[in-house]
Amino acid sequence: MALLMVGFMGACTDNTTPPPPRQTLVDVVAANSNFSILRDAIEYAGLSSDLRLNTVTIFAPTNAAFQAAGFADPAAVKTLATGTVRSLLLYHMLGFNVPASALVVGKNTAVPTLQGGDIYVTKTASAVSVNNARVTATDMRAENGLIHTIDRVLMPPTLNLLEIAQGDPSLTYLVAAATRAATGNPAVVSALTSTSNAFTVFAPTNEAFIAAGFPSIASIQAAPAATLAAVILNHVVADRAFSPTLANGNVTTAGSGQLAVDVSNGVTVKGNGNTMASKVLKADILATNGVVHVIDRVLLP
Repeated sequence: MALLMVGFMGACTDNTTPPPPRQTLVDVVAANSNFSILRDAIEYAGLSSDLRLNTVTIFAPTNAAFQAAGFADPAAVKTLATGTVRSLLLYHMLGFNVPASALVVGKNTAVPTLQGGDIYVTKTASAVSVNNARVTATDMRAENGLIHTIDRVLMPPTLNLLEIAQGDPSLTYLVAAATRAATGNPAVVSALTSTSNAFTVFAPTNEAFIAAGFPSIASIQAAPAATLAAVILNHVVADRAFSPTLANGNVTTAGSGQLAVDVSNGVTVKGNGNTMASKVLKADILATNGVVHVIDRVLLP
C-alpha cells in the first residue's frame, strides 16, 4: 500500500507542473533575434494588440531583409510616419491561418493582405516566393497564427509602370521613346498603364539608349514611331516576372519577339538583335500593374 501511495503521489506531483506559457505572434517575434527590427516596427506601428488578439499569418522579413531595403536598424524604420509603417507591415499579413501546405501550387497567385492590396505567391515543388521575396522558413507557430520567414521586405505598389518610369531620372529616354512610339501604336502606353492586365518591363537606362545610338531625347523624338514601338514592345512581357520566378530560357514579348533569360550568375536578358546580354541593374520594382527590372542595354528585336 505504501508503495502504491508513493507512486500515486508522484503522479500527482508531475501533473501539477504548469504548462509552458502560450505565445502570441508578438511573443514569437520578440523571442527571435532575427526579427528585432520587425518587433520594434510592430510596436511603433501600434499593431502589438492586434497581433495578440487576432488570427494572422505574417510573412516576416528578417533584420537582413530590412537592412537590404535601406533600414539599418529600428531607428531607421521610425523615420517614416507611423501610418506608413503600419501600411507596410499590414502588406505582409493575412487575416487567416495559411500554413505552407495550404499555399496553392502555381505562379503569382494573388492573395489579399490586411493592407488591402494583393501579394503574389509562387509555389513550386522546391520553393515558395512572395513577390520578390523568397520564403526561407515556414510554419513558425503561435497560438493565434503563423509566421513564414522571408528574405526581402515587401513594398506595396502605388504607381503604375509608366508612372514608375516617369519618376526615375535614369529612365527619361525610355519615357520619351514610349511616348513617341504611342503616336504610331497605342498598345505601348496601354500596356504601361493597364488596370486589367499585368506586364513586366525590362527598362533600359538613359545610358543604354545612348549606347544604342540615341544620343539625345531629340534623337528619340525624331525616330520613326513604328520603329520605336517595335523596340519598346520587345521590352514588355505579359506576366508578373519577379526575379525569384525567372529561369533560364526564352520568354515571349508583347511584340511577339523572344528574350533569352539567364539566371546562372545574376539575371541577364538578351534580345534576338543583341550580340551581348543586358544585365539587370535593379530588380523587382513592383507596380500596380506589373514589375519593372532596370537593365543596362536596349533589347533589340
